Amino acid sequence: MKNAACRLVGLSVLTVFLAVLGGCHSGEAIMPDEKVDLFNGRDFTGWKLHVDEEGVDMDDVWSVKNGVINCKGVPNGYMRTEGKYKNYVLHVEWRWVGQPTNSGVLLHSSGKDKVWPRTIEAQLKAGSAGDFVLINGTGITVDGKDCQDVEKQYVGVPKKEDSSENPVGRWNAYDIICKGNEITLYVNEVLQNKGTNATDTSGWICLQSEGSEIEFRNIYIKPIDLYFL
Repeated sequence: MKNAACRLVGLSVLTVFLAVLGGCHSGEAIMPDEKVDLFNGRDFTGWKLHVDEEGVDMDDVWSVKNGVINCKGVPNGYMRTEGKYKNYVLHVEWRWVGQPTNSGVLLHSSGKDKVWPRTIEAQLKAGSAGDFVLINGTGITVDGKDCQDVEKQYVGVPKKEDSSENPVGRWNAYDIICKGNEITLYVNEVLQNKGTNATDTSGWICLQSEGSEIEFRNIYIKPIDLYFL
């Protein structure tokens, strides 16, 4: 009995140790070592849907059909990855269904789920895809200028080139390179922005509901060294 009791105590201690060890790593950001499909084409496995308004049926905002995510655009909110990520290339394709308005890809998001979290946005507002928007105190340096302003909730940083977006109804592609404290934005293969010294370098990836109906597909991340493959 004594030996059995000792083994039981030892097993309990080991279980607690492993639980604590696992808890220490559960919030760590993932750095991909291969291509990872963030959207499986069927449902929202791996994502959390959020709006601030109570009583909203998420199925009225987001749905999936034929491998495409449809977002109605109202109320304001987002779908975000359950995991946090760092040092990756993100590929997202989007198109406007009707009247184009506003949306965005939120990078390195953190904190409490709310509209809007602390994040660095890769803008999807029609005509402005490729802008940075610094939200809730985040910062980045573009062309030698420190764009952080902690006194403002939103700080916009314009893209470098004229709009490279396709006409309404056609698919567009965002390729976003997050390497350490650098973020580079390509819209339909056109370099639109590059920032360094980003204050935030890891976190959730979010797609916004903010305006009108928009669709997303082909969402994946891969290692930076596979960007040109």
